[in-house]
Amino acid sequence: MKVSKILFVSEFEELWLDALQSLMALRKAGMNNVVFLHVISRDKVAMRRGAGYLKQEERKLKEIADIRFIDWAETLFEEGMEVVAHIAIGNIVPKILSVAEIEGVDLIITARRKRAKLEELYAGSETSDLLRRTVKPVLIYNYLSQSGKVGENPFERLLLGLDWSVSSEKILDYVLALKGAVKRVDIVHVVGEKDVAKISRMEVHKLERSNKKRLDEVCDILANERFDARPHLYIGKVEEQIQKAASEHRTTMLVLGAKRRSIWKEKWSGSAAHSLADKSDLPVLIVPAEVK
Repeated sequence: MKVSKILFVSEFEELWLDALQSLMALRKAGMNNVVFLHVISRDKVAMRRGAGYLKQEERKLKEIADIRFIDWAETLFEEGMEVVAHIAIGNIVPKILSVAEIEGVDLIITARRKRAKLEELYAGSETSDLLRRTVKPVLIYNYLSQSGKVGENPFERLLLGLDWSVSSEKILDYVLALKGAVKRVDIVHVVGEKDVAKISRMEVHKLERSNKKRLDEVCDILANERFDARPHLYIGKVEEQIQKAASEHRTTMLVLGAKRRSIWKEKWSGSAAHSLADKSDLPVLIVPAEVK
């Protein structure tokens, strides 16, 4: 795997150039190309009674986006990076998927996206929609300080949530590709309360030893690549324990795996990764099981 080209999605209301600059540690991992994307909602230029299609408004919004991207691109050009910009009109998730495919990006960076409450009840959030439909890793970016200003590198201290599935293997491969950008990695596995409740104490100890061994093996792989890696085993509800671990270890980004699934499976069977992507105060990097 590699992380040489990223797609940075901005509506100029939640992610600014400072957010992108906080991710410049990725350059140490080989990132040298940035693709900007701004999507203008159809609602802003749609036909209205007595006015028709707002062509002049469309032109104005595109010019504003173009000016912003030119300014941002100049900053990146000075650092020796390559930049491409896309400005589109339509629904944001399909546009993200389309540009990500056309440009062949290795990582999508976007803010958390919500829908109206009634629409979200049936269709889920736009964040969940994107995660269900893409095979590209997605970084759901959150500013790390309450003031909304970038305080530190989100790749400083990663927390990897591993469940020993194919997704866990993909997470490990992807983090290894971030060598040079990451300072510390905390590897967390959560044993479910139900799994512990139905077995004997002896079997619990056996399960604990087995998981600790696997955590140590992952740490060894990372340590051999000069990562500062530390293992942690928790028991309880996955989402709650990952949040607890993140607080205890001063995590700056969660890294989780996920499988693509339908909206109904997502709503009724649940997914800790998708839920944390929607709720966490931290940046969340989701690595799909299908990523290549």
